[in-house]
Amino acid sequence: MAASPASQPLHEAVNAPTRDPDLVRRDSARHPYELLSFYGVTPHSTVVEIWPGSGYWTEILAPLLRAHGTYYAAMGVADGTKVEREYARWPAAMQAKIDAHPALYDQIHYTQFGHDHPDLAPAGSADVILTFRNVHNWMKDNDAPAMLAAVHKALRTGGIFGVEDHRARPTSPQDPAARSGYVRQDYAIALIERAGFKLVGTSEVAANPKDTTDWPKGVWTLPPTYALGAVDHAKYQAIGEGDNFELKFQKVD
Repeated sequence: MAASPASQPLHEAVNAPTRDPDLVRRDSARHPYELLSFYGVTPHSTVVEIWPGSGYWTEILAPLLRAHGTYYAAMGVADGTKVEREYARWPAAMQAKIDAHPALYDQIHYTQFGHDHPDLAPAGSADVILTFRNVHNWMKDNDAPAMLAAVHKALRTGGIFGVEDHRARPTSPQDPAARSGYVRQDYAIALIERAGFKLVGTSEVAANPKDTTDWPKGVWTLPPTYALGAVDHAKYQAIGEGDNFELKFQKVD
């Protein structure tokens, strides 16, 4: 279907020929147009992405927001926890791309975000804050309340907090450290609502019923990580990326 005039800039950003083909191949699992629409991102939004990682979302958001909005890349911390260090810098290929294409990426605003670096954006400035597959990391580091408090501070009242993570079975006991990478949806909702947010929407666009969640190396057994390497590679490829929930929260105080 053709995009409506209001959504045309997002449609163009998702379908831009400048995107990395390897990342584009993940669109069928990550659903960028649907999710950014669901979270209410427009070309005029002030958006913070927490720990951009490979740059999958950056390739879409930075050009989309460059002229009329604001894009904050809240990177990890070089001297922080293990997971904070993993997200402290771009992969070399993404850094080279950013350096080579200022017409797309020269308006990225960089901040550091971690347990000891809570200012991911100026207080009350963000319309939308996005975190993709990070709640389990915060649970592992035992600092989810502190990280959520920082998100709450950076959002304007009424702003949107978009959360994606790997969904554990609702009947399984929740490991407080989420060492398998899976988080029960009800557990995540309760955790985030305690931090001053209200759930205002959910989406099943990234659901994957083939993911039974009981894998030898947790969710990282599945693509794109393939933690077992060549072992049963075709099996895990056929299953696809993990079953993910999408939660839309609003800052209410």
